[in-house]
Amino acid sequence: MRPFRRLLPIAALALLFAALAPSATGRSAGPRAHAAASYLTGIGDEQTEMFSNPLWQQLHTKIVRYIAPYDAAVRPDSLAKARAWIYAAKAQHQQVLVAFYHSEHTAMRMPSVAAYQHDVQKFVKLFPGVRQYQSWDEANRGNVRGYFSSPSAVAAAEYYQALKRVCLGCTVIGLDILDQYDVSSTLSYIYEFKREIGRLGTVMPSIWGLHNYSDVNRLESWRTREIVQVLGGQVWLTETGGIVQFDGSFPNRHGSGLTRAAKVLKYMFAVAGSIPQIKRLYIYDWKGGVTSTRFDAGLMNARYRPRDGYVVVCRELRAAHCANIKPAKN
Repeated sequence: MRPFRRLLPIAALALLFAALAPSATGRSAGPRAHAAASYLTGIGDEQTEMFSNPLWQQLHTKIVRYIAPYDAAVRPDSLAKARAWIYAAKAQHQQVLVAFYHSEHTAMRMPSVAAYQHDVQKFVKLFPGVRQYQSWDEANRGNVRGYFSSPSAVAAAEYYQALKRVCLGCTVIGLDILDQYDVSSTLSYIYEFKREIGRLGTVMPSIWGLHNYSDVNRLESWRTREIVQVLGGQVWLTETGGIVQFDGSFPNRHGSGLTRAAKVLKYMFAVAGSIPQIKRLYIYDWKGGVTSTRFDAGLMNARYRPRDGYVVVCRELRAAHCANIKPAKN
């Protein structure tokens, strides 16, 4: 679900397909709003065009998220993209959260802790205005042979500790975790990460990252609640949103792609507002309709025309001119 994952064939995304399979659970799905709900909303994306788009500007969001290869600072192509995006974000007075991820050049090879620390330290020094980081995007996503690797929970804890060492005074988010259809594997990963943090003698993170696609795209919230409870502390939904299309395999019981995605986005806000620990929400992503992997959760279509989901976000954020927007039909 990233630009440097978009060249992957559909078979390579089997793990995430499983995460988005129809629910067979009988657990209660409905969020219950509470009066003290308070969280910031932003957008996660990797395309600089978003920042010059009047439809993005009228949302008046203050936070954005970017996914960078962990070795971006030593890879000229990756660095050029990161620099252009971060500078564009800063020009719009955005607070940037950077999540590190696998290399675009050696996606199958996990770095040693020393190599990881060396490369992310260079990145941190290049961008002194960025003070919020995640050590590895969707750490529990798993390995897909021939395409990319993901860290074990032990390695994820070591990367977290390494990033803390080189970014003193930064806000380093704890695990960036992907929910799953069977949430038990996600919970096991969290427990193992926490055990390793304790063994390393590192202070336990007070802020955690969660991607709850699997839950909200079924119009359910019980997975999110279980994960939030196990994480403890403050939780940022560092990726979430309504899936328009995922190779045609996502269940359509809640309507067709655009209709379903809009419904999911509305539900997503209700879930965030009903869980006091959730303090931030980053919708992924801005532009859709173009990925070779057929994952599409864009608020815009391929021609940067607003979709139904954008209208939901616009109204939720009480932006101007929402009533005058005519959504695209693709």
